Amino acid sequence: MAKQARKYVCQSCGSSGTQWTGRCDACGEWNTLQEEVGAGGGIGSAPRTTTKGGRAVELVDLQGEDVAPARIVSGVGEFDRVTGGGLVPGSVSIVGGDPGIGKSTLLLQLLAAIGGTGKKVVYLSGEEAVAQVRLRAQRLGLGDAKVTLGVETNLANILATLEKQTPPDVLVVDSMQTVWSPALESAPGTISQLRATAQALTGYAKNKATAVLLVGHVTKEGQLAGPKVIEHMVDTVLYFEGESGHQFRLLRSVKNRFGATDEIGVFEMSDGGLREVSNPSALFIGDRELASPGAAIFAGMEGTRPILVEIQALVAPSPLATPRRAVVGWDSNRLAMVLAVLEAHADLQFTGNDIYLNVAGGLKVREPAADLAVAAALVSSLTNMALPADSVFFGEVSLSGTLRPVGHAAARLKEAEKLGFKSAGVAHGTRKNADLRDGALEIAELPNVDRLYSWLRENGRPGSMTSVNRDSTDEFTTQ
Repeated sequence: MAKQARKYVCQSCGSSGTQWTGRCDACGEWNTLQEEVGAGGGIGSAPRTTTKGGRAVELVDLQGEDVAPARIVSGVGEFDRVTGGGLVPGSVSIVGGDPGIGKSTLLLQLLAAIGGTGKKVVYLSGEEAVAQVRLRAQRLGLGDAKVTLGVETNLANILATLEKQTPPDVLVVDSMQTVWSPALESAPGTISQLRATAQALTGYAKNKATAVLLVGHVTKEGQLAGPKVIEHMVDTVLYFEGESGHQFRLLRSVKNRFGATDEIGVFEMSDGGLREVSNPSALFIGDRELASPGAAIFAGMEGTRPILVEIQALVAPSPLATPRRAVVGWDSNRLAMVLAVLEAHADLQFTGNDIYLNVAGGLKVREPAADLAVAAALVSSLTNMALPADSVFFGEVSLSGTLRPVGHAAARLKEAEKLGFKSAGVAHGTRKNADLRDGALEIAELPNVDRLYSWLRENGRPGSMTSVNRDSTDEFTTQ
């Protein structure tokens, strides 16, 4: 019989050692080492390999006539969009998100929609009783949905239950942190338990062609709790994001073996559950009739979806020795870079001002294409000149002050034109690189931030707000 090797595994990073210490040497976290017992020849020993009892597998060419299985289309358009057209039979997906963000609500609505198409769906909960799940379903108006419920946390019991019936088309396990294997001595939620749970359910999904959805907890940094090997093991990793002060929820794909990554689906949380938002741009851009200094519309891309969002900037004199720089929804380091470029290459002075930057609607913008819209909003607020209400902006700002074209320009402009915008401020070379055709949009190609300021002076209009810079607007000149 193999010797039982004892080791202490960090529940934060997964590193192991032979002795317990208060602080993990690998990640520096305190009190994260837990004892685990497993078969093996000792810590760090290589696994023994043998060909005895092995079975040779057939090797084939890339060419073949295999037909991909039909996807399970839920009918929830935003979810199907993020997953690439629906769930793939035999796939395993993880849905992570903050507590109370609506993960269970989303998956219950999803199962109800799939069950309504005649598919067999099973919802296994390890956090709530059957009565609690039924109450949520009644509150969502899904009391009569064709969903089979179960409550269990023992992995062996879950697999035994599934083996005794016809394999479901879709299986939801909520959540994987509550499931534990009796073959391991560690507590539920530890790295070894999470690894065993993910491996067992992945094997079941592949053997039975069942689409498995696992609910995962996240750490305080917003990452999925547990070892990274779980994210490598599954087919799709989805994050359900949102801010407590906003009713919007974003379902974001960060890994998808069957579709595009960085795709998003937009939902709105209401008393009756989650509601799809088919046109999020109309919600994120606000009221364009009330254009004011410091507001610029950014034509962004989330995966393959173009989204228009309002970038808001406020530049105000600061009474503090060190002015504040507050950013919500964007990278604070990139804001510092854009400010430095504007001061160095557009002869604009932001020193001595508090600067606040916000992405409207709670959306988080990650792409550098937002540089030009942020720069336009900052210059607009500083000079108290409102940008044209029917203009959109996108482009990357370089350290030399020049503007660089970005990808998907045609899709961005098409979305802007669909929503009634008349003009666009883009980087020089965008029309050539994107092979754009003449349309209803008037495109202004700006070579650098200096020209951006001149364009604002030519096309903007004085704001109605009182500002210390209003009477001295002529002092801001370019050289």
